Amino acid sequence: MSGIWRDGNQLELLINGEDYYPRVFACIREARVEVLLETFIIREDKVGLELQEVLIEAARRGVRVVIAVDGYGTADLGREYVSALTREGVRVHVFDPSPKRLGVRTNLFRRLHRKLVVIDGNLAFVGGINYSADHLGDFGEMAKQDYAVEVRGPVVADLHSAMLRFLRPALSEPSPAQPSRAPVGDMRVMLLERDNERHTTDIEDAHLAAFEAARQRLVIANAYFFPGYRVLRALRNASRRGVKVTLILQGQPDMRWVQAFSRLLYNYLLREGVVIYEYCQRPLHGKVALVDEEWVTVGSSNLDPLSLALNLEANLVIRDRAFNQLLHDHLQQLSAEHCQRIALERVVRGYWWRAPVVFLCFHFLRRFPAIAGWLPAHRKNLKPLDPADKSCCYEEEKTG
Repeated sequence: MSGIWRDGNQLELLINGEDYYPRVFACIREARVEVLLETFIIREDKVGLELQEVLIEAARRGVRVVIAVDGYGTADLGREYVSALTREGVRVHVFDPSPKRLGVRTNLFRRLHRKLVVIDGNLAFVGGINYSADHLGDFGEMAKQDYAVEVRGPVVADLHSAMLRFLRPALSEPSPAQPSRAPVGDMRVMLLERDNERHTTDIEDAHLAAFEAARQRLVIANAYFFPGYRVLRALRNASRRGVKVTLILQGQPDMRWVQAFSRLLYNYLLREGVVIYEYCQRPLHGKVALVDEEWVTVGSSNLDPLSLALNLEANLVIRDRAFNQLLHDHLQQLSAEHCQRIALERVVRGYWWRAPVVFLCFHFLRRFPAIAGWLPAHRKNLKPLDPADKSCCYEEEKTG
């Protein structure tokens, strides 16, 4: 783990698109010199169109606007959407672009899954929220439950550096922003990245270290929960030494197979005293965890093989009692009002095949990072998007 703790930060928890989008868009409208944005998904719905509008307004004011999207998650972005941005000077880059083959996207693995914004080098947003209307409550029963943070303080300089490093060599000129290391609050924060070069296990290692040090409580709210054996063992051991271990997982999943895989682990965890809730009000998309009274992480990384061994991810680790308590109170209310607690008797009944499948999954996941390493090395492929370039992975028509 190679992150550096920074003192003197100020963070605000943002819950769902209702909190997140108004703050991000308002801050972009106030940008003076630079907006850097990375995301997995932009859709051409009311959220994506407002994002386009505020980015164009910023570019017209002379702000340098640079965005990077994932070639898999944002494959359906139309040419006209991109053209409207690039005509005004917004620089749009796609990570690992690839056209569909026989109607199927082939760039599923090792995705740009980070959700980061840095404005003028002194304000940032970090979390798991994409730019699409399914993160808003009025989307209906499939609206996602998710989290992000607004960040000010010295750690923003680390975020700014990380984004510029990712954008090289597509963006070679120096940044016009001058990040400050001056303290603005009293929170201790560390940026952690996961990439396929030097930081392959930083986020997983941070989770493990916190879980192994837990003494009182450990709460995880995670959308796609299918971690490797080391994480499962750490949760088991924490529960055995008297830590109250609580998992909040998907009960109304956006993808059914996600819930099926997570449920394979229930028997193992419940037998060790771990408390499991399934959140049933809307699909859970969050990636947050807290330990004891200070430690919290918020970011883009799920606890599953894609996030822990393949994707590009970014999380903040926070040490602050008030922030920890705020998130704990929210998750406790969520579990009490909108979750169903899973009973061991319900899990044990039937499913005679569960034990051998779990055994095979445990041992496969225990070695998954090494198995992934057998694949050809994945080089960063960040391509500027040009609407006139027929080789880029645009959809000819909007897909809705």
